[in-house]
Amino acid sequence: MFNKSALLLTVTLALSAAASPAPAADPAPLAKRVQLNQSRHNLKRADGTFDYEKFVVQRAATINKHRQNLINLQKNTGSLPEGWEIKEIATVPAEIEARLAKRQSEKLTDEQEEEWDGTVSIGTPAQKFTVDFDTGSSDLWVASSACKSSCSGKDKYDAADSSTGTKKSGTFSIEYEDGSTVSGPIYTETVSVGGIKVTGQYFSPVTTLSSSFTSGPSDGLLGLAGAAISNLGQNPFFINANAQGVTKSNEFSFYLAESGSELYLGGADSNLYTGSIEYNSIDTSTGFWQTTGASVVVGSSTVTSNFDAIIDSGTTLAYGYPSDIKKVFAKISGSKVYDSDEGLYEYPCSSSPEVSFNWGGKDWTISADNFNLGTVSSGSKNCVAALGSLDLGFGSDVWLLGDAFMRNQYTVFSNAKESVGFAELS
Repeated sequence: MFNKSALLLTVTLALSAAASPAPAADPAPLAKRVQLNQSRHNLKRADGTFDYEKFVVQRAATINKHRQNLINLQKNTGSLPEGWEIKEIATVPAEIEARLAKRQSEKLTDEQEEEWDGTVSIGTPAQKFTVDFDTGSSDLWVASSACKSSCSGKDKYDAADSSTGTKKSGTFSIEYEDGSTVSGPIYTETVSVGGIKVTGQYFSPVTTLSSSFTSGPSDGLLGLAGAAISNLGQNPFFINANAQGVTKSNEFSFYLAESGSELYLGGADSNLYTGSIEYNSIDTSTGFWQTTGASVVVGSSTVTSNFDAIIDSGTTLAYGYPSDIKKVFAKISGSKVYDSDEGLYEYPCSSSPEVSFNWGGKDWTISADNFNLGTVSSGSKNCVAALGSLDLGFGSDVWLLGDAFMRNQYTVFSNAKESVGFAELS
């Protein structure tokens, strides 16, 4: 903003100032689009069948991500909400790991390693990285120039090449399903996303990287949830951006699609939705984008209601508590359990069910395409559903709604309104 006190200067000082270059005005708050790559790891093979091995890996990663979030929440706040508990770490069976490794070595054409990722800059001068934008976690990390584990092919942050990096005490560490970790030192740095620049942002340039990330396109991750679940115990990027006055408004939005996917920082992109945005309140105490008062509807029948739903761009499927998911599929004609251990169901491909979520306003429906993860086998008439059963430790009344849900509408994450909003796609 311009310095209004300048209007009170004397004529003499004003004339003197005119002889020198005028000071630049503070930059105006911004609303910026960040282009995202197409999609998270695709679970439908090129032949239309369900990719079971990839799903098992993703499910384990989802369990372990939120296990770590609960560890962070307990550390940062001193306790967990009533009924919540930290689960055992999930592992991937050795035979599935072996089959995936064989497929990757053969470089099959149906392998699609994609995420909701975009570009960020870290340091001065800027070092560029591709990161996965995740509303289900809260920290920023990228590979470090000192990384010695599973970092091949990654862009790496070099503190020696930046004039704004400052090393802090402590370490950052997250454990993954293969027993490996993402870990490293802690720094503060200048971080820019889409031209929105934050100074003094806490992050970790990791020196060990889980093998889970070896074949993916991203160099790291940028979390967009709250500080309560931060492993670093610090405010995430977007909270700092708003606090430093560099965003137009204290909300950001996602448009997830086959092409043109976008993260919009500082508001909502009116070109991508129609009508009004339906805002739904969140529980601000947990650090998650945890909407309250949700219901699930099959056709015109409400199956269960008054539960919370975490909206998570870093998860592929939608998940509910096992007993509730059993009720949902009891309403879907011809459905049955596909894999009880992994919490998966199948249904007749020719009659995709209409499954919706409601917060007291409109029904927000998962489309037939987004509900379908592929046929159970080549030539089968049954498909695997993108709604699974899973106990993540949140108790029996919290669901997790990932890409399978978010792809169906424009989604707005509003700190200003303490809400998550949904709008019809253009």
